[in-house]
Amino acid sequence: MSASLAQLHKHLAGSELKPVYLIAGEEHLLVIEAADALRARARELGYSEREILDADQYFDWDALARAGAAMSLFATKRVIDLRLPTGKTGKEGSAAIVAYCANPAPDTVLLITSLQWSKKDNEGAAWVGAVDEAGLYVPVWPMRLDEFSAWLAQRMSARGLSPDRAAIAALAERVEGNSLAAAQEIDKLALLHGAAPLDAQTLEELVADSARFDVIKLVDAALAGDAARATRILAGLRAEGDAIPALMGMILYQLQILARLAAAPNLANAFRVERMWDAREKFFRKVLGRAGPGHWEDCLAQAARVDRLSKGRGIGDAW
Repeated sequence: MSASLAQLHKHLAGSELKPVYLIAGEEHLLVIEAADALRARARELGYSEREILDADQYFDWDALARAGAAMSLFATKRVIDLRLPTGKTGKEGSAAIVAYCANPAPDTVLLITSLQWSKKDNEGAAWVGAVDEAGLYVPVWPMRLDEFSAWLAQRMSARGLSPDRAAIAALAERVEGNSLAAAQEIDKLALLHGAAPLDAQTLEELVADSARFDVIKLVDAALAGDAARATRILAGLRAEGDAIPALMGMILYQLQILARLAAAPNLANAFRVERMWDAREKFFRKVLGRAGPGHWEDCLAQAARVDRLSKGRGIGDAW
């Protein structure tokens, strides 16, 4: 069974560490902070040596076994910090981690972290199961809107801020789900405003607009039926000086995927062909349930017209 971040922090309050940990996910700030908390607790418990292994495409997986077998120079406890940039180990890496977990090095904690993680590709992997068996697996999935608001409230409170609900909602809108931007803004608010009550108007005066108005968010908002958010993102893209032809590539790409999926005789097989992540597949299934193949063909035709207008081939406002 995988553990949540809350369960990990509760575990770290104890007096013993497990031999192996895997902390991985797309929420980079949360993964980094969880790994930092584990390293800090390890230092408190006497794990004073640390060896970093960066498992890139040229990594020699025998290095993991050598690190586990190596004797400490000062007979102290150690942390082996194994970093997986892509979240993928390959056959050799999987075998190396499974072998390590079967016989973990004494007085050693193996910490595996990754900032790229797919439930479809990783959760059924043998090496992930071996880590879960020998230690603790902590997946960090992207936060839903309600989770993000709760996380904002908790983090603001921890930094000594006293926001009302409207202020929390305003900050959530400003940072558009970007936890790193949110953390930076909260730290700034703590310095500028302190513990005094914080309302939405005051927050908006103090916080820079860190929302990332990118085209993928525009597409997702439109597909989700959130017209207000889609319009706001579109206005942001236009205000930032983005060119329509540069945006249309991703919009057409997403619509082409939806058109292919909608027309596929076997949807499950079609999703496998598209090699889509679980969260994205779940979202697209909901979207496909609201419209038939003809709708997506119409959308493609409209997108093509917008693209032509943006290049001066027609009369009308491309925006």
